[in-house]
Amino acid sequence: MEILLLFVVLAVLVGVSLALVSGRRRRLRGLEPPPDAPRVPQHVLDELAERKAATTELAEAEPAEIEPVEIEEALREAVEEAVAPAEAEAVIAEAEAITVEAAPVEVPVKPRFRDRLAKARGLLAGYVGSLVGRSTIDAETWEELEEALIRADVGVEPTTELLDHLRARVKDEGLTGGEQLLEALKDELKARLSGFDRSLRFAESPPTVWLFVGVNGVGKTTTIGKVGKQQTADGHRVVMAAGDTFRAAAAEQLGMWAERAGADIVRGAEGGDPSAVIYDAIESAAAKGADLVLADTAGRLHTKVNLMEELRKVRRVAEKGAGTVTEVLLVLDATTGQNGLVQAREFTDAVELTGVVLTKLDGSAKGGIVVAIQAQLGIPVKLVGLGEGADDLVPFDADEFVEALFS
Repeated sequence: MEILLLFVVLAVLVGVSLALVSGRRRRLRGLEPPPDAPRVPQHVLDELAERKAATTELAEAEPAEIEPVEIEEALREAVEEAVAPAEAEAVIAEAEAITVEAAPVEVPVKPRFRDRLAKARGLLAGYVGSLVGRSTIDAETWEELEEALIRADVGVEPTTELLDHLRARVKDEGLTGGEQLLEALKDELKARLSGFDRSLRFAESPPTVWLFVGVNGVGKTTTIGKVGKQQTADGHRVVMAAGDTFRAAAAEQLGMWAERAGADIVRGAEGGDPSAVIYDAIESAAAKGADLVLADTAGRLHTKVNLMEELRKVRRVAEKGAGTVTEVLLVLDATTGQNGLVQAREFTDAVELTGVVLTKLDGSAKGGIVVAIQAQLGIPVKLVGLGEGADDLVPFDADEFVEALFS
């Protein structure tokens, strides 16, 4: 009985194994194409093999031997072989439609007076608020307005003249409130700051020469570097003259600015004659075809008679060369206030200034010095510094300046 049972079990196991093998064979047969399925013609297979062989030869060729047309054909063939013919044209068309866009060039944003004159505006804010809140114009109103203008470094004489003119206008026009008085004040300031030529002039025949003068520490060399960078960006070929031969780091500092601006630089020996350096720079500019020379001069105290005389010599020598001096710009630190007015007087007597560059205006509460310089000396403020960057040195705008102070 037991032997019979053993035979039955063996028979069942053999039957199951045969069934599994038979099922696997049937599944494998399902992967094969049916006997009546169309076959790839032999000539197509031969052509495909030839194309692959040609593509391999192109890949192994030297870079100089591969023509752009061959690369394009090889890529097209590779696409056609990789995808169905109907999809190949779509893939190639999409690839040909792809264009590489250049990265956008960032244009420097010009700083606004309103954003950079916070200190000067803060000094006047209390006075302006009190003035706007008044419904009448009385003696106290005039006293507060006078105090505000003097604290802003407009100066005693310009303030007195300005207020006398305002009193007459209030009477003639029948102004009654503080807000009307404030608008009249802004109109008067704009009128006094207008009427000047603030452009930087070029000579009819190059090279043009711009001299920069001022005492030590006002930012003269940095100002020259910023002006040079702006002028080269405008298409001018610039030569910088390192005429400050008495300050050891002046030539190195100007050299870094020249490299940054793409300008040429002419230096002299330390302690040498500044006039000779500037003269050589002008002659070099003429020989190279440069159209603008920016000349640094030694920072000197306006109280030193011999140094001011030397500055006069620089101007005379510069005029003798191949160039023409069209600008003599006094660089002033706005934070010095009325001291800047004294410097302007002395430098005007020495070299006949044509304009003022007012640096660090963004860091000063004494913006009224602009009014004092133009009212008492008749010298226009042509450029103002509203920050540390090269693009923060901007042309002076009277209307924007006045609105920034009182708005």
